[in-house]
Amino acid sequence: MESAKPVLEVKNLTVALPVGGDRRHAVEGVSLTVNTGEIVCIVGESGSGKSVTAFSVMGLLPKVLKPSAGQILLEGENVLEASPQRLRDLRGTRMAMIFQEPMTALNPVLTIGDQIDEVLRIHTDLGAAERRTRVLGIMEAMRLPDPERIYASYPHQLSGGQRQRIMIAAALVLDPALLIADEPTTALDVTTQAQILKLIKELQSRRGTGVLFITHDFGVVAEIADRVVVMEGGHVVEEGPAEEVLTRPKHAYTRMLIGAVPSLKPKGRPEPTGPVALEGIGLGKTYGERRFFSRPRIVKAAAAVNLKVRRGETLGIVGESGSGKTTVARCIARLIEPTEGAILVSNADIAKLRERQLRPYRRRIQVVFQDPYRSLNPRRTVGASIVEGPMNYGLPAADATARAREIMKLVGLQPDALSRYPHQFSGGQRQRIAIARALAMEPDVLIADEAVSALDVSVQKQVLDLLDDVQKRFQLAILFITHDLRVAAQICDRIMVMEKGVVVEEGRTSEVFASPSHPYTRALLDAAPGRDFAFAA
Repeated sequence: MESAKPVLEVKNLTVALPVGGDRRHAVEGVSLTVNTGEIVCIVGESGSGKSVTAFSVMGLLPKVLKPSAGQILLEGENVLEASPQRLRDLRGTRMAMIFQEPMTALNPVLTIGDQIDEVLRIHTDLGAAERRTRVLGIMEAMRLPDPERIYASYPHQLSGGQRQRIMIAAALVLDPALLIADEPTTALDVTTQAQILKLIKELQSRRGTGVLFITHDFGVVAEIADRVVVMEGGHVVEEGPAEEVLTRPKHAYTRMLIGAVPSLKPKGRPEPTGPVALEGIGLGKTYGERRFFSRPRIVKAAAAVNLKVRRGETLGIVGESGSGKTTVARCIARLIEPTEGAILVSNADIAKLRERQLRPYRRRIQVVFQDPYRSLNPRRTVGASIVEGPMNYGLPAADATARAREIMKLVGLQPDALSRYPHQFSGGQRQRIAIARALAMEPDVLIADEAVSALDVSVQKQVLDLLDDVQKRFQLAILFITHDLRVAAQICDRIMVMEKGVVVEEGRTSEVFASPSHPYTRALLDAAPGRDFAFAA
């Protein structure tokens, strides 16, 4: 509920970029307000200035970026004029931040309890017993199961959703007036995301915390925002109540972003009739974990999975983390060896083949991973990365380069860009390059493992359109792994729902979305953020 008292006022903030950047300022003349008990969402594409604004508030900008004008008032105090010591005092006590990737923000060698306790040790005079009680209390408020166990656990022993709850617990343990959340749910499953959003809303309402929430997911905006600030190229181009901005956007850029939001209503897609390119029969993967002084722990990551993908068809595999969807994909690509079952490629079973026997089939199944920056060698030009595979299979260098130039045009990039390095491209462009590298092998099957989950909504739409286009051109069979049901609705002909390593439902996407038969599928669909919101057409 909106209050007259502002927690945060950003007034005409300008942050200069180093000389030689693509523009003079990271942000210029940015003004926004967050009131007590209010959630303000900042939306915009990568490079729009969302995170620079948030990091300016926290005093966490890298040294090369310096605010050159404006004010940032936290409960009336200008943090741009605060000393380093004062900023340290303010962080945690009056303002706190939740980062996008908790695994990189948490210390892997300290227990969870120690990491939250550190905030209290630094900022309060509480004794050890009082601090422990308070840490366990905030864990309970986060709806974490068995707080005593989690207190003694390390980050790698928790799920992604639990780690994100720990980040929120550490941020809120001192009841700050302002909470900044920088893409805190981007990498989470739809059900975990729904829980985190509900949790933030409950805590904000109960404690009166002002929340500045940065996201590119308009479903999330529709779910939680009181007001929306739209940023483009370092400027605020539109601002207003959430319902007004999302249903009656005034600025062309806002209309473009909202127009790119994928619908939860599946597209009408013709029945694929191509030959079967890939078939999995009774596929399973079991891991054994040895333990001292106790029985080995057996984990069935996937069991009795049957699937079939025709040329020209996209089969989507959806489910939460730990459901087995990526395990199945890695087995099919033979990045790991399945424990049981068969993988048929052109009627040849590749499930048990050794590496030398696999070589002829490697070319026919290609993978596009979630993070293209990590899957491209930063020390090699993108051209070298694209031609490497075809040349390894005997294509002369001149022919491989010619093929690379053609494929670059196909994915919407200039052939001259082959001489550039991965860091010289945007995230969306890098994903196009990763797709180009896969297509250069002329595969029969393309596996896209969360290939668009980290992209802006507008770039995501471009990459989805590109995958649709190349599928039609090459009659590819696509195995599409995703936790985003909106994306699955737009690109998948059929959908397979996995829970705890087992396929619980399968069918035409339109039929599964219209009348899901399994409770787990219904729970996934019900948890989709902004499910019932009518965005501007």
